[in-house]
Amino acid sequence: MHNYQAADNALENKTILITGAGDGIGRVAALTYAKHGATVILLGKTTKKLECVYDEIVNAGYPQPAIVPMDMRGATKQNYRDLAATIEQQFGKLDGLLNNASILGSLGPLEHFCVSTFENIMKVNVTAQAMITKYMFPLLRKSACASVIFTSSGVGREGREFWGPYAISKFATEGMMQTWSKEVGKTNIRINCINPGATRTSMRASAFPGEDKEKLKTAEELMPTYLYLMADDSKEVNGESINAQ
Repeated sequence: MHNYQAADNALENKTILITGAGDGIGRVAALTYAKHGATVILLGKTTKKLECVYDEIVNAGYPQPAIVPMDMRGATKQNYRDLAATIEQQFGKLDGLLNNASILGSLGPLEHFCVSTFENIMKVNVTAQAMITKYMFPLLRKSACASVIFTSSGVGREGREFWGPYAISKFATEGMMQTWSKEVGKTNIRINCINPGATRTSMRASAFPGEDKEKLKTAEELMPTYLYLMADDSKEVNGESINAQ
């Protein structure tokens, strides 16, 4: 799938919600999905960034996207209910959900973690992902072939010193994906994880400030895997944790 080549119209007539769509992998995924025919819903905390992605999509002649400003640190279940109601009213269904939004927090010994930072990481990386998936489920069931993608990490599969709350949140993400995929079984919905690996993003730069970013893969180079799991060609793939590199 790393060399997957999607047809130009592989996502035509699909509506896909992307969290963390204003920057990094989320931005590139939004542009890529739109390029292949999808109507993308851009969710993120910074309206200006979302507007920039919106403009990029429209200027390229792709289907007109939608914008949803939302800070997941403060989002409530009513916010997610309202989002689901709006999507249903405007689009009728949801064909894809890319749970991409995450925060890193600070790295250091687990013994010294800040409680408020821990809580924020869990709220964004775990609770918000669970909530948004829960409230999108009725809309995903209305799709003929729906895909949910969670974003994992290498430190969510094997513990690594000093990655603390972030690593714990990604272990939770892996467990959430596995549980949900077992529950959907062989239905119209499939649920998988992507571990993007070391990628040239601002989050990576904050974790490894001295690293030579030119040696890292770009988000664009990871898109074959993101396209494959969102396109119908992967409709039999469920419950997998896949490396994008």
